[in-house]
Amino acid sequence: MSEFRDSFQLTWHDNTVVITPASDIENLKWDLIEQVADIVMAPLREQEVPMVVFDLSEVSCFGSVFLALLLRCHKLVKCRGGELCLCGASDTATELLRITALDTLWAIYDSRDEAIAALAG
Repeated sequence: MSEFRDSFQLTWHDNTVVITPASDIENLKWDLIEQVADIVMAPLREQEVPMVVFDLSEVSCFGSVFLALLLRCHKLVKCRGGELCLCGASDTATELLRITALDTLWAIYDSRDEAIAALAG
């Protein structure tokens, strides 16, 4: 489990948390999803209205385990009246999000700054 503790960088920009998964996120296994979800979602639970940007700029592709994590975060954020968006998705990741119709669930921005500005405004 500890190898995935460093697979996510969380940075704060005012009231918005930016979660940046490392490139090895595609290796995330189903049996670790609960532990990883706890690590990633802990700061979101502390926010009254969580505003979240997943910065995918380090990730070239990902699979169903990471999509499940995104969906879990989305559910938590929406239940608390917040917003979740994505930025920096590669062409491959963007295509996967389009094929799964998840691009209709989350706004996808080119850059982190655009995503942060959208959530702030």
